[in-house]
Amino acid sequence: MRYVVLRDDDTNALTPVECLERLYRPFFKRNLPINLAVIPAVSTAVKMPDGTPEGFLLGDTAGAGQILPIGTNRSLTKYILGNPNIHIAHHGCHHEYFEFDLQDPTIIVRKLDEGTRCLNAAGFAGSETFVAPYDKISRASYRELLRRFRVISTGWFELRRLPPSLWPKYALAKFTKKPHLRTHKTFLLSHPGCLLSCHRSRDQMFQRIRQTVESNSLTVLVTHWWEYFRNNKPDEPFISVLHQVADYLAASSDIQVCSFADIAAGKVALAA
Repeated sequence: MRYVVLRDDDTNALTPVECLERLYRPFFKRNLPINLAVIPAVSTAVKMPDGTPEGFLLGDTAGAGQILPIGTNRSLTKYILGNPNIHIAHHGCHHEYFEFDLQDPTIIVRKLDEGTRCLNAAGFAGSETFVAPYDKISRASYRELLRRFRVISTGWFELRRLPPSLWPKYALAKFTKKPHLRTHKTFLLSHPGCLLSCHRSRDQMFQRIRQTVESNSLTVLVTHWWEYFRNNKPDEPFISVLHQVADYLAASSDIQVCSFADIAAGKVALAA
C-alpha cells in the first residue's frame, strides 16, 4: 500500500469558503481527507522578498498591517468544523517571512503559544501537526516543535538546522535514501516540492504527481489554495488537474489517502 497526504497551505481569516469548496468538493465526495495548514492569526502586512503582498491576502486588507485571528471568519470556521474530511495543521503564527527560522527560544515559544491560542479559540484545538511558513525551521525551533508536535511537515532536512539528537537519524535516512525521519514521538515528513503549483506546466503536472506517488511509500502533496484563484479569477486548467488527481487517487486500490492525524496515531506504517 502507498500513502498520500494532501496538504494545502495558507488558509487564513481572509480565505473565502467558496474557494475551498470549489477545489475540494470532488475529494470530499470520495471521502478523501484534506489537511489544511491554517495560519492562526494572519498578518495583512506580510510581503514576499520583492515587496509584493502575499498571494493569500485576498480582498482590500493587504498591506493594512492588521492581525486577523482565524476565528474572526465565522463562516470559514463553521465550514471547516462541519466537514469531517478536513484536518487542521498549525501553520506558523502570523506567516511572516521565514517566521520560524529564529534563534531566540523566547520568541519561538511566544509565537507557538499565540498560534495555539488562536486555533483553540476558533475551535481547532488539538492539532498535532506543524507546518512552518516557507518550510524554514531553525535548530532552536526544531527543539521546541519536537516537544509539542507529533508530526512536522517540511520541504527537506538540513544537518545544520537539525538538533544533534537527530543527526544519526538524518545520516541513516541519507544512506538509505529515505525521505522521512522519525523519533520515538515525532514523525518528520519531507515533501517533493510543490507538485501542484501554478508555476508548473499544466501539461506535465499530473504525470509528475503520478510518477512521484507510485515511486514512494508515503508522499506529501503540497499545494496552495490561492494559486488557483490568482487575480480573483479561477484558473480552470489548474483546477482540472487537481480534480484529475482526486479521480486518480480514488480509483487506485493500492493508494490510501490519509491525514497527518492518521500518521500521528500510528495508522500509517512509516519505518523508524
